[in-house]
Amino acid sequence: MAKAKSFTCTACGASFSKWSGRCEGCGAWNTIAQETPLSSGPGSKSLGAARGTPITLSDLSTTETPPPRTRSGLDELDRVLGGGMVPSSAILVGGDPGIGKSTLLLQGAAKFARAGLKTLYISGEEASAQVRMRAQRLGLSDAPVKLAAETNLRDILTTLDAERPDLVIIDSIQTMWADNVESAPGSVSQVRAAAHELTSFAKRSGVSVVLVGHVTKEGQIAGPRVVEHMVDTVLYFEGERGHQFRILRAVKNRFGPADEIGVFEMTGAGLAEVTNPSALFLSERGQPSPGSVVFAGIEGTRPVLVELQALVAPSSLSQPRRTVVGWDGGRLAMILAVLEARCGIPFTGLDVYLNVAGGLKITEPAADLAVAAALLSAREDAALPADTVVFGEISLSGALRPAPQSENRLKEAKKLGFTAAIAPTGGKTGTDGGLALTRAADLTGFVGEVFGAG
Repeated sequence: MAKAKSFTCTACGASFSKWSGRCEGCGAWNTIAQETPLSSGPGSKSLGAARGTPITLSDLSTTETPPPRTRSGLDELDRVLGGGMVPSSAILVGGDPGIGKSTLLLQGAAKFARAGLKTLYISGEEASAQVRMRAQRLGLSDAPVKLAAETNLRDILTTLDAERPDLVIIDSIQTMWADNVESAPGSVSQVRAAAHELTSFAKRSGVSVVLVGHVTKEGQIAGPRVVEHMVDTVLYFEGERGHQFRILRAVKNRFGPADEIGVFEMTGAGLAEVTNPSALFLSERGQPSPGSVVFAGIEGTRPVLVELQALVAPSSLSQPRRTVVGWDGGRLAMILAVLEARCGIPFTGLDVYLNVAGGLKITEPAADLAVAAALLSAREDAALPADTVVFGEISLSGALRPAPQSENRLKEAKKLGFTAAIAPTGGKTGTDGGLALTRAADLTGFVGEVFGAG
């Protein structure tokens, strides 16, 4: 029998028979760690040799009632969860250190406890006294939340079996230690075993489990990717330390829409909900200046307006800088190439800086046209009107593709006082939202219409 592979990449989950510095599957460096098998296995006897219990089958026409939900009253959290907490659900929450994960979950635990759920908060990183101090600062000391500081997974599961809570929060999954796995806490084997045990407990007992996960320097949740496949919902808590805004983003949700976001503001009294993110992201926008463009985007189911800022300056380097914050650097390179190849506007010898104001991260392709407008505005030193929003996708041929939900984007812009919009030709807008709408079929036409050149 071939020797079992005992090394696993923590980034992509690929298995290897020996250690190496670079993963052949995903190309990541220093992500391969030794792992101990969780059990000795069935030996030479195959699983099919022993008779099991027949499973119950059903057809596609079988209807089931939707799972009941409990709303916390923290509307932004309920929105991202898909309308509230679902029994037996397993939720993984990741975010940078110090971004506010523990604050968010402690506030959420207090809200759910006051809504009638028996809630346990188990910390593996802080002592109980530290969690109590945070609760006092947040004004949550009177919340009926049970608290414990423990890392032994066997003791935790025994306590959960005895207490039978409705909701348990584990902070964090990397600190949990299973005594039947011969490796250190935080290793691939320990994280996988702990996540499997807690997720299985949630499914068989009807308890909702929230797991906090550390993130790597690339921003991904640390540990094997199989953990993300085990759980029902994966949430990322994002934000820049220099900004007070925090974004709770769903990247996977079996009980609601993915890519939904909840917006919070970090204050001295904890996280405060932001009911109108567009107004908040644009609140510090000053007078119109070259390189500043307002993008009308869609995050999940809600329209969000955000300012894109670009700076183009002569470079003294042989390879000019391309610095991006809050957007994809590869997509910026594509936009610059299309502007040069299709419109004859070179950026050779120029440093290019692009920033999404407010700490928001944008992944939507509809931001292409707004980015191009910001770059051209900065290069030509010509400011766009302050009352104009821009959105649209750019193809490699230079053609402009309409963005989905254009009508919702225009309505949000109108609500915030904008009077004009620039968008691609076509698309199901239904109405212009009461705005003066300028349409362009390709990037060349856009440049000629807005900047008087082509």
